[in-house]
Amino acid sequence: MHFPRLEGWGEKPPVKNGPSLGGYGALAMNAALAASITHLPEQLRKTVTWDRGKELSSHAQFALETGTRVFFADPHSPWQRPTNENTNGLLRQYFPKDTDLSRWSAEDLETVGTAPRLVDT
Repeated sequence: MHFPRLEGWGEKPPVKNGPSLGGYGALAMNAALAASITHLPEQLRKTVTWDRGKELSSHAQFALETGTRVFFADPHSPWQRPTNENTNGLLRQYFPKDTDLSRWSAEDLETVGTAPRLVDT
């Protein structure tokens, strides 16, 4: 999912226990998820399962605003988030790990998500 970095990101040096180093804090994540979840069928909006990143620390506010129940995957349990892991796998066929995906448009990433899978020859 594409969303803008927090206002003022990169203008000051990082601070320990300060805003997210990537510029995507909990408030930005909540806003992006709340906007994007409305495009899903109602059945799929009932629950979400997240990992334990700090960018998801405002999950209670997200749940109140959207009516979506939020669950957290157990540590080291990627099978509890299969859609996320599948999407990451699709993206990694085209973009190596640690690629800064912000340089690509949302349309570019969407195209990758719907492209036929690559096979090794």
